[in-house]
Amino acid sequence: MRTILRLTFCILFGYTVNTNCQSKMVKIKGGTYIPLYGRDSMQVTVSDFLMDVYPVTNQEYIQFVKKNPKWKKSTIKKIFADGNYLNNWKSDFEIGNNQSNKAPITNISWFAANAYCECQGKRLPSIDEWEYVAMANKNIPDARKLKNYNEFILGWYEKPKTFNNNIQSTFKNYWNVWDLHGLVWEWTSDFNSVLISGESRKDVDNDSNLFCGSAAVGTTDLMNYAAFMRYATRGSLKAKYTMRNLGFRCVKDIKNEKI
Repeated sequence: MRTILRLTFCILFGYTVNTNCQSKMVKIKGGTYIPLYGRDSMQVTVSDFLMDVYPVTNQEYIQFVKKNPKWKKSTIKKIFADGNYLNNWKSDFEIGNNQSNKAPITNISWFAANAYCECQGKRLPSIDEWEYVAMANKNIPDARKLKNYNEFILGWYEKPKTFNNNIQSTFKNYWNVWDLHGLVWEWTSDFNSVLISGESRKDVDNDSNLFCGSAAVGTTDLMNYAAFMRYATRGSLKAKYTMRNLGFRCVKDIKNEKI
């Protein structure tokens, strides 16, 4: 039924399902974890799901745009993307001189990333799903307390233009997922639900939450500055925004899927 609904979505909105360029996926075993933001160290439960091994590449997105002209650089509607959408591409189907087909697609809005995933029969990961997988290093599922883990991530934030590097250029983590850190930032489905002032993630309508001082009050680990940077960045975004170092990858619900 879920597959049928996604196919209907694509047909209604002028998308097609491209089954030839779907990224390899791996199974993520669910569990519980304490996110950076929560109340009274509240644990969050994450169910089993599948995640793309790599972020979506320029080459994959070109194929999507060819089959779905609504998302071309020259015809994208302003309500779906700002003026920097694919601005590093030469034309609708050609990337820039300094880009690689195997580099992650960037300058992409949430609307475009969401449409791509939907038309692969997938979806964008939730913040909790992304953070749950991203807290792993090469050897263990939760490396957040390790000094070298956070130093690596913070060191990446200081490096310019890593988004031009090819996928598989950083490290494969415990779950066999590549490049969650060290390449690009990544969209999540609920990116705008991260900065809170009350008892619920829905309580986000407060300008003071945009500033680091007030936002830090709700963190469960004040030493986890690497994660705090991600949450702060997500909180500054709108769905039509694009950034030269912001890409995405897809996930899929594991129910009724053959592993």
